[in-house]
Amino acid sequence: MAQAKTRSIPVRIARLIAQIILWFIGLSLLLVIAFKWIPIPVTATMLMDENGITKDWESLDSIDPNLVAAVIAAEDSKFCEHFGFDTEAIEQAMEENREGGRIRGGSTISQQTAKNVFLWQGGGYFRKGVEAWFTFWIEAVWGKRRIMEVYLNVAETGIGTYGAEAGSQRYFGHSAARMSPDEASRMAAALPQPKKRAVIGPSGWLARHGNSIEARINVVKGDGLDDCVYQ
Repeated sequence: MAQAKTRSIPVRIARLIAQIILWFIGLSLLLVIAFKWIPIPVTATMLMDENGITKDWESLDSIDPNLVAAVIAAEDSKFCEHFGFDTEAIEQAMEENREGGRIRGGSTISQQTAKNVFLWQGGGYFRKGVEAWFTFWIEAVWGKRRIMEVYLNVAETGIGTYGAEAGSQRYFGHSAARMSPDEASRMAAALPQPKKRAVIGPSGWLARHGNSIEARINVVKGDGLDDCVYQ
């Protein structure tokens, strides 16, 4: 009798794990479907921000195309080509990381959106694996336009500041609906490290990086690298 109970323990554990997996799949897909239309109310990153939260959700129609082009130029030039993952960028990042120096990632805008909405900041293989799951589904369910809209509304744009509208009001004193190429490129340049990189009056490498992004805005528009956002 005792032996039968001992044998049943692995079975119960296996069933519990299966139930957890099924609950995760169901809940995650429910959230993905809901957020295709519902504005994201809050994220883990926002809740964990000791500086508070300043945000203002805006539709993509109310965000200047200069900012869309700027973030594509700065973060993910193949945004309209890939299905969530830029394998070439990932391989290049892995190679550079093996060689030492500054650790860099190969995350696409889609991956960053999945992380910002559903997960937490920081690395780790487990989180990257869950991020890949959500990335696949937002690509399949949301599409490129919605991914870009969500990204520009939940990305951290300054200390305690989230989204393009709140960032534009903070730095430039006007709506994100009318951002110049210079303003858009400076905000895009600061996105990877918004608490450390200056949007107003950047200098040195950051200023040069912003100028490079501004120069590529016309390339993004001219080559149709942002077409998927407006289809």
